[in-house]
Amino acid sequence: MIHTLPELPYAPEALAPALSAETIEFHYGKHFQTYIDNLNRMIEGSPYEDMEIEEIVMKAGGAIFNNAAQAWNHDFYFQTLTPVRTAMPDLLKEKIEKAFGSVSDFKTEFIKAASTIFGSGWAWLCESKEETLSIVQTQNADNPMTQGLKPLLTADVWEHAYYIDYRNRRAAYLEAVWDLIDWEKVSKRLI
Repeated sequence: MIHTLPELPYAPEALAPALSAETIEFHYGKHFQTYIDNLNRMIEGSPYEDMEIEEIVMKAGGAIFNNAAQAWNHDFYFQTLTPVRTAMPDLLKEKIEKAFGSVSDFKTEFIKAASTIFGSGWAWLCESKEETLSIVQTQNADNPMTQGLKPLLTADVWEHAYYIDYRNRRAAYLEAVWDLIDWEKVSKRLI
């Protein structure tokens, strides 16, 4: 199976000014594409050759895992963004309020978690099999699915996600991206 770069659900310039077309060009068009290209090259002739990316993430290790997980993480991240502001559906809001006290407290905790990851990685809102929500930090390509959690939302804090627009101001990037989250999609991911 040849994996391809998934289409963006919006034009590259649609997320500006929060994320410029140049950032999307490099982040989506170059970094994400490289993970896809590397994965295709690495899995050729291997037991992973005919697997979907999510299955590879759950079964592989080493460089194959890193490229498959980065491809999955990036697709999840880009699919969660929207140029059209959405309201948070009631069910998601209720679950967030139960877990974090309020949506405002959740936002503060999520941005703090994403801001304080040392080096490169991801911050996630996840749901457990018991349907409880938590914020999880992962390093590099790691993905909470491998811990038995269901990802609902992620923030990419690799420098290539924000450095063109924000330089070293990771928290400013996270604040700006918060307004791009498609809360309808996040809610549909609930168990």
